Amino acid sequence: MGKPPIFRLFSLLLIFTLLFTACAPAAAPAADGGAPAEEAAAEGDSAEAAPPPATGGEASAPDDGAVQIPEIEEGKFNVAFVYVGPVGDGGWTYAHNEGREYVETEMGDEVHTAYLESVPEGADAERVIRNLARNGFNAIFTTSFGYMDPTETVAEEFPDTYFVHVSGFKSNGANFGNLFGAMESMKYLVGMIAGARAAADGSNRVGYVAPFPIAEVIRHANAAALGMRQTCPDCQLDIRWIFTWFDPDLERQAAESLIEAGASVVVTGADTPGPVQVAGEKGVYGVGYDSRNACDVDPEHCLTTPYWNWGPIYAQIISSMMDGSYVGGDQYFDVDSGGLGLLGFMDGQEPMAGVPEEVIPQVQELLSQMQAGEFTRFDVFTGPINNNKGEEVVPAGESLTQSDLEGIDADLGATLGRDGCTFCMSWLAEGIVPDAEIPQ
Repeated sequence: MGKPPIFRLFSLLLIFTLLFTACAPAAAPAADGGAPAEEAAAEGDSAEAAPPPATGGEASAPDDGAVQIPEIEEGKFNVAFVYVGPVGDGGWTYAHNEGREYVETEMGDEVHTAYLESVPEGADAERVIRNLARNGFNAIFTTSFGYMDPTETVAEEFPDTYFVHVSGFKSNGANFGNLFGAMESMKYLVGMIAGARAAADGSNRVGYVAPFPIAEVIRHANAAALGMRQTCPDCQLDIRWIFTWFDPDLERQAAESLIEAGASVVVTGADTPGPVQVAGEKGVYGVGYDSRNACDVDPEHCLTTPYWNWGPIYAQIISSMMDGSYVGGDQYFDVDSGGLGLLGFMDGQEPMAGVPEEVIPQVQELLSQMQAGEFTRFDVFTGPINNNKGEEVVPAGESLTQSDLEGIDADLGATLGRDGCTFCMSWLAEGIVPDAEIPQ
């Protein structure tokens, strides 16, 4: 006699459930301390998996088996760094970790540092930052744009802990400040080099890999285009938006697309030197970003890399925290601070082999003016400047303000206690291909 219909239905559901459970991949463990490092380390198939979270000292027990929150060292000023990518990315995070190591070397007897890498932006970051504060760290540096709001939230909860957010624009005048530098000045020099190389190769097209359509990325691309036009007036800068800071696959794909469209030089604004490697594979030239070692992937085809020298800046800020003089505000350094470099043009360096000889003295001269404080980020963006549609956006003799550079409009400026922008960084400069748009 057959089983009753309801029993047969239950049996079928049970079998289906068992089969589905056996075939489904295991879910990554969720944790109050953040996402697993190995899950967040790589978004593309070719991304190199990050090692377990490393610290300057022993890590505490994992939170629910995921991110380990490092321990502090008693008797020292304890500083934690939160990174959006792996320390081996050869770019943004690598440069920040160089800065952390500088602090350890120069201030090691008084300061203990630790770091967590590949921490996703958003809610995960907020949990990690909060747990670091709970663990007793005296200062926490968060190093990606998407960490800004989480850092602000946790800073309010822990008024006796110092917080510094890198690349944002928020601060509270007390224990929370923001920090960034005028990389647009270096990008202007990069544009001069890229334009000269394109002209020497009989090309009129340079490519740019752009992470996100925010003011920081827009002003860097605009500076590169303006510099390019100084050495190649007929050149155009093509752009590919990838909507991520770190994704080796997407960075490579963007570079390939730019080269297929005719670019003879590819400049990257993303976190890895992958686009430089692609350029070499295709027999053209690339420009790295963030780290002084970005050209190591292909020195023959890499023209230069604009890089960050975070160590002295970090040491100065930490010293002010230790003596009680730090006040969280807006800190935006220019080239004369020593916090920015251009590979091949700094003291003791030689230009890379692919840099055209005729542009070397031009770059050296302008860099010297920048280092002396005689040519600043505001000089880079002094009118007349047209947009890529041929319309005037900055009149002759006018210069952008800091709020212009950061795209701080009147409403946001009112909440920050700053003047709003007049020539807000929401346009693409002449020299960028006319059909390029800023994505919404």
